[in-house]
Amino acid sequence: MVVDLQESRKQIDEIDRQIVELFEKRMDVAANVADYKIATGKAVFDKEREEQKIDTLRHLAHSDFNNKCVAELFTQIMAMSRKFQYSKLEMRKSDSRLEPYDIVDDIRRDNIKVVYQGVPGAYSHEAMLNFFGNDVRNMNVDTFREAMEAVSDGVADYAVIPIDNSSAGMVNDTYDLLQEFNNYIVGETYVKIRHCLLAKPGATLKDIKCVYSHPQGLAQCAAFLDRHKDWHQKAYLNTAMSAKKVAEDNDIHQAAIGSANCAGEYGLQILEDGINSSACNTTRFVIVSRKREFIKNADKVSVCFEVPHKSGSLYNALSHIMFNNLNMTKIESRPIPEHNWEFRFFVDFEGNLADPGVRNALRGISEESNYLRLLGNY
Repeated sequence: MVVDLQESRKQIDEIDRQIVELFEKRMDVAANVADYKIATGKAVFDKEREEQKIDTLRHLAHSDFNNKCVAELFTQIMAMSRKFQYSKLEMRKSDSRLEPYDIVDDIRRDNIKVVYQGVPGAYSHEAMLNFFGNDVRNMNVDTFREAMEAVSDGVADYAVIPIDNSSAGMVNDTYDLLQEFNNYIVGETYVKIRHCLLAKPGATLKDIKCVYSHPQGLAQCAAFLDRHKDWHQKAYLNTAMSAKKVAEDNDIHQAAIGSANCAGEYGLQILEDGINSSACNTTRFVIVSRKREFIKNADKVSVCFEVPHKSGSLYNALSHIMFNNLNMTKIESRPIPEHNWEFRFFVDFEGNLADPGVRNALRGISEESNYLRLLGNY
């Protein structure tokens, strides 16, 4: 039997038209449901009800394949219905799930104190100067945790902390601390990284037996270090602190990976310049404040959330970003210490908290996740 393709397509077109018509009728009824839930305060997402409904509908299909397809189809239809209901809820400003925050024209740069991790010459120090200017009052600490504590305790107004590197990826500690502390990202800045091998004046490559740097610094120079497999690599708190240690130890067998600024700062010589594996190596730093203040023209949103440990949960959460036409620019995951093999997710997407689409997306993620925290809009 020869199939008439054009006739089949005409039939599909007619069926699709009917599906659209029925879908719109269903959404009209869903609007009534939304009004009822708004009036009574009933939750939009009724997981048990939806699972029972889908189980009933899928058994109306006449094959195993269609059974599965019907379940997926109505899962999506119900998800779209919820998104519509969330948008109606979010239009009621008094019912917004966002905590109060202040909108400012710009981040303050006068009469403030900024903390960074490391010592003068560190890339964090350079990032601070890039963002706040050379005259900003500042203090330095040994660890990222101490920097976050300084902001949280009011000792400093802002902290400058590395969060991602274009070659070595995420800075794990920073993501964990952003979730742990009640601080907020209010800005970001980028620093082009050019690592050098630094040593005491008079030392040569043949003298080196041990090289110090931050774990990210070592990772970013992996190709260079692979050519010197006899060197002992030692992770240290910071690239600049590594340079300072080499200078203070006064040992020609030691070297540090750091910036050219570190060489001048600590009286070291540059044995090799530009040893990072990627010439495009760049680190992103975030500006962190204890205040919930976001600049008026902010265009990036950062959130952290946890979802149920079951199939489709992450997809459902991210679908709110896609449905509201928002561009997700980054996603990372970190283990949840209390739950083995479960993870919390960190997501960046483009947008401003004043945008209805952003608020709708955050409402949806909040309703359907175990936990959601807005990390910043900057």
